[in-house]
Amino acid sequence: MHEILLSFGLIILAGVLFSRIRPGGIDPDDVRGVINACVLNLFLPALCIKTLCQSPIDRETVLVPVTAVITTGAALMLAAGVYGFTGKKMRLSSQETGVLLIASAFGNVTYLGLPILTGLYGGTAAKYALFYDLLATTPLLWLAGAALAAKYGEGKKLSRKESLKTIASLPPVWGIFIGMALHQSGISLPVFTLTTLDMLGSLVVPLMIFSIGLALSLPKVKHAYAIIPAVVIKLVAGPLIAYGTARMLGLTGIALTSCSIEGAMPAMVLSLLVAARFNLDVSLAAFMIVVTTVLSFFTLPAVIFLGTHIP
Repeated sequence: MHEILLSFGLIILAGVLFSRIRPGGIDPDDVRGVINACVLNLFLPALCIKTLCQSPIDRETVLVPVTAVITTGAALMLAAGVYGFTGKKMRLSSQETGVLLIASAFGNVTYLGLPILTGLYGGTAAKYALFYDLLATTPLLWLAGAALAAKYGEGKKLSRKESLKTIASLPPVWGIFIGMALHQSGISLPVFTLTTLDMLGSLVVPLMIFSIGLALSLPKVKHAYAIIPAVVIKLVAGPLIAYGTARMLGLTGIALTSCSIEGAMPAMVLSLLVAARFNLDVSLAAFMIVVTTVLSFFTLPAVIFLGTHIP
């Protein structure tokens, strides 16, 4: 486990150094934008199809997303309660409060969770990250998270139609359903097609980890202490809720541990895009990502150990 995290740490460091050195004068934001576009539209859909066309649709296909919905929703409500009570005392603006609510609930379940699960348990564990993210947290992000961001950042409501349109247009979501359909139909893809999908999908992990490094920065934040409740909710309460929910639903083994790990993921890198899109505090979003990502290298081993050794 430590070897995997150290390897990820080196790749993240490479991304940080790239963003500082800027070889060839390339803007790191431009590089991250190209990487994200390629992963979102090509490499991740290929991984979804490859993984799901070879995975049976069973109870885990339903229970893992249910765990994710309950975990994310509970964290969001907990954060809303905490910051609803303490926000005025901390003198937080609505833009800062909105970022903290989203960062408390939505984790880096694909960009970091997927590489960790596949590194620990092999390629077959990728389905847990994909189920957790694309069948649960991504829809919740655009249905509930974006609505909250619009309310706190722009003071307006986001239409349900716009949210559903965004979800339906995501290529990885289509990749999941295509993979499931192929498996259910009994269609066997040619070996060269599977090899192509495997080669494309293998690029997801290093590119996503490198992209995290490109996105990290150390911004100046006025209310740095205000992130403490959000950090505790994200890195401590999240995995506890995920573990308890998964056990209650009857998940065991790798599925149970995977849900706990995904619940322990640091704040998602995409919160930067959500913050910028809805006029929230981008600097505070970046600060949350940095702090939770760094701390997760200490909390994740504990979560994995407990998930593995507690029956």
